[in-house]
Amino acid sequence: MVDFTVAMLRIPTVNPPGDAYEDCARLIGARLGECDFTVDYPVADTRPEHTATHPRMNVVGLRRGRTDRPLVHLNGHFDVVPAGAGWTMDPFGGVVKDGRIYGRGSSDMKAGITAAIYAAEAIRRAGIPLVGSVEISGTVDEESGGFAGMAYLAQQGRVSADRTDAVIITEPTDTDRVYIGHRGVYWFEVTTRGRIAHGSMPFLGVNAIEHMGVILDRMRRELMPALGARTTAIPVQPLGARHATLNINGIAGGQSVDGIQTPCVADLCRAIFDRRFLVEEGFDAARAEIVELLERAARDTPDLFYELQDLMIVHPVKTPDGASVVSALDHGAQHILGRPLLKAASPGTYDHKHVDRIAGVPNCVAYGPGILDLAHQPDEYCTVADLVQSTKVLALAVLELTGTN
Repeated sequence: MVDFTVAMLRIPTVNPPGDAYEDCARLIGARLGECDFTVDYPVADTRPEHTATHPRMNVVGLRRGRTDRPLVHLNGHFDVVPAGAGWTMDPFGGVVKDGRIYGRGSSDMKAGITAAIYAAEAIRRAGIPLVGSVEISGTVDEESGGFAGMAYLAQQGRVSADRTDAVIITEPTDTDRVYIGHRGVYWFEVTTRGRIAHGSMPFLGVNAIEHMGVILDRMRRELMPALGARTTAIPVQPLGARHATLNINGIAGGQSVDGIQTPCVADLCRAIFDRRFLVEEGFDAARAEIVELLERAARDTPDLFYELQDLMIVHPVKTPDGASVVSALDHGAQHILGRPLLKAASPGTYDHKHVDRIAGVPNCVAYGPGILDLAHQPDEYCTVADLVQSTKVLALAVLELTGTN
């Protein structure tokens, strides 16, 4: 299990742009084949993200039991965010040290793919025949919305209510909790437009960066404190994520800071924002609040012109009360960990949204190895102990959900 996780970590499947997807899909597929799965490679070639240089290749393995159903689908995404700065070791070196597996994507979530495969393999090696069937997928682009990954599989009917009874997405849940949903997401872009002029006479122009600064200042002073005061009744973990939040993902304006400079007033500035809204707020109210802030800034600031563009909208999802996938994981955890799992909602969206809304399978949760707080951080790691324990819990859950002869 450790060796396979390391092998995946050494393939830098960085998104964007979607590097080495085929290499990683083939590696996962080969291991699934060795574990008695029938394997194929759905390519999302109808998606605009798919190109000849960066193909959107997924992998799916199916092991049939005595009957096709119940069918339990275990899913993990193998794309990872860029490594970023601050690492003390090679982020794609797959270093194993002091019981930890280090690397970008170790927790989020290549260790989860390993846990899914070896949970099914443990059942096979134990010689336990299943009544139902097990399916495992490795998918792409979850970090950018999952539209060429799980969404594509759902649209193609590979994951659907017609054939799939339960889905476990092996995202990092600290091994001792199960995620029964997630907050809503509103990604949007704000553009401010000014008027170019000579930098020595800025009074003859309108600086778009300054006007973006007005908007950012109002968000910091007015909106963010209001969001921080709102708390959801849903048990989101970690605790800080029980509040509504706003993050500035990126900003660009004026001239590039690299290269030769010219004396010009910036006539364009763009910023992208990530608003996480609570089920109690709803999307319409969350968006209206942004519009109202922008309108007030425009009224109060001469020559401030803005444009608002919606980039991605994800409504909150929640696993139904009494779902069999929750109780099966709970029973497994009580055997392995000696206690039931903490029921929580995820601070971030994951592919649950596509399973629920496109595939129409509400019996879906996230459970897997890894420390959620380490996701997207430097020196990301997953402990070997967490990998082993979560694999055992998953194996027992699969046994319960599929049934045995």
